[in-house]
This record gives sequence, C-alpha cells and structure tokens, in this order.
Amino acid sequence: MPIYRCNECSFVSEDAVTTIGTRVACGRCGTPCMVYGTVFYVEKLVERYFSALREVAALQQADKPAADAGTAQTAAEDSSSSAAALTSIDPNNTTLLATAEQHAPLLAWFAARQIEARFDYALVDTSGFFDDAARMLGEGFGLYAELIDRVRFAYRKSHGWINLELGKLSQKDAQAINTLCRQLYSHTFFARYHYQKPEKIVRLTLQTAPAIRQFFDGGWLEWYAFMELLTQLRMHGRGASCARSVKVVFPNEDLHELDVIALPDGQSPICIECKSGEFRRDIDKYLRLRKRLGIDRSRFIVCATDLTDEQAAGLTKMYELTFVNLSSLKPHLETLV
Repeated sequence: MPIYRCNECSFVSEDAVTTIGTRVACGRCGTPCMVYGTVFYVEKLVERYFSALREVAALQQADKPAADAGTAQTAAEDSSSSAAALTSIDPNNTTLLATAEQHAPLLAWFAARQIEARFDYALVDTSGFFDDAARMLGEGFGLYAELIDRVRFAYRKSHGWINLELGKLSQKDAQAINTLCRQLYSHTFFARYHYQKPEKIVRLTLQTAPAIRQFFDGGWLEWYAFMELLTQLRMHGRGASCARSVKVVFPNEDLHELDVIALPDGQSPICIECKSGEFRRDIDKYLRLRKRLGIDRSRFIVCATDLTDEQAAGLTKMYELTFVNLSSLKPHLETLV
C-alpha cells in the first residue's frame, strides 16, 4: 500500500487511493505530501539508516587514539556491512543478535521483494540454556531420540512425569542418559529429577512452562540448526544477519514461517526448515515457498531427523530442495559459506 510522510508535522500514513508519485494533503496538518511506494520508501529508509551508522562510526574513530584506529575502522566496516560481526562474539552466549539492527538486512531483503517479515528478536538470544541443551540433544541424537520422543508424548497426553529404565543399556549409554537428564534438570528443563541407583531408573517430573514444552516439541531442532549455521559462518569469518521463526507475509497476504534463516555478507539467504516428525506432506509447500523467495535449491534446506543419508540423497535428487539429517547438516553448510 502507498505511504507518505509529512515533512511539516512528521505524520506518517498509508494511502490506498492516491496514485504513487502524486501529492496528497497531510491527514493531520493539510500540508501537501508526496506519496511513495512502500518498498521504495523502506529501501530509502534503510539506506539512510546505514549511512547514519557509517557517519557515527567515522566520528567514533576520529575520537579514538591512533593506536585504536584499526579497531575503529573494523567497527565502521561492520556497522555498514548489513550483518552481525559473528567473528567478534561468542554465538553460544550473547544478546547482541537479538536486536533490530542485527535483523535490519534481512528486513530490507524481504522488503525489496515486497514481502513483509515479522521478527521476534528474543528467539536469537543465546544467553540462556536453550542453545546448549539443543546441542547436547543434537550431537547425541542417536542415543537421546527415545528420551525426546517420550517427553514429547507425555506432554501431548498431559502426563506430568516419565520414568526411564536404564538397566538394559550398556553402562556407558546409561551413564550418558543419566548425565544428560541431570544437566537438563540443572537448567530447569525438568521440574524434578531423581535417580534410583539400585533399580537404575531415572524419574523425571515435566516442566509446565510453555517454552520448555515447545522446546521438546521440535524447538530443540531449530535451535540446533541455528547454532550450527552460526558456527559455520563464524568459522569462515563471514558476517550475517540471522533470525529464527520468521513470519513472512507475501503481497497476496499468504502467511508462512521460516524456521531458520541467515543472510551472509555478499550472498543470498540460507534457509533451514526443521522437521523432527512427519515432513512428506509439506514437500510441495516447501517447493512453492523456495520458488517464491527465489532461493537456490542448495540454500533451501529441509533438515529431518528421521532421514538416513541414503534417503536424504535420494530426495534431494527427486525434488528441487536439499534434504539433510543431523549428521549431514554440517558438511552441507560448509559448502555454502
């Protein structure tokens, strides 16, 4: 929808009637205002925003001693690079990603394609324990898959607890599962943990917080994929704007959600759709979504926990998408960044 801003009183409004490029009286003070296309207006606004950032960085550089000139120059370049400087932060424990500035390049990329992007900045705040727990589950998924399924099933059936009998497992596997449960309990993912050593039974009381339920219901996989993508970008020294659970609205008002997306410097976006359950009915949806976004098939990834390497390779050949499992996600990302 066209938009205008009054230079006299700063009033901003949409105008569905007036033709783009003509003038309309301000709805507040009556001053004639030029009507612009929304995408054009947003692009110019983002350009001015980053231009202001460059000016601020330049002023900061001028105020610092000569010994810090190199550091200031780097900061100025990072500010204008349209992406977060992942090489200078610890992606496993930072709030710096959870800002409007960090998401701005992605916002501009979508706006240029007449797509509205809605972000929840808090979803990329890694100062909590969600990312740590996701890494533990993802890296040991072969052993921990049953635990995840048991917890998810208990939540769906409104059960308040589960018991894990470890007596039939090897000592090594039993110890690993017990340690994981104790660590998750220490990070409040369970409300209560008790290990009956003689019977080798772990008793877990489920946490009632909605965020924890969402985590076990598939959120852990999104966190795992997000952190793996951040790790690869950081290892290759590439800045990027990144987000999770982005709601995108197309011009015809179709609404979709992108699980994980990053816009590396100088590259097109990398999108990861995460499926910890049935995904086959969604293949056509992903195909249409990829084409509408204009992303190359190698950069639109479906990460499904239940796929074998052979199945993932076969599906990638069949469809214009890239299918991976937890073990093949990292090698594929390495080829993209």
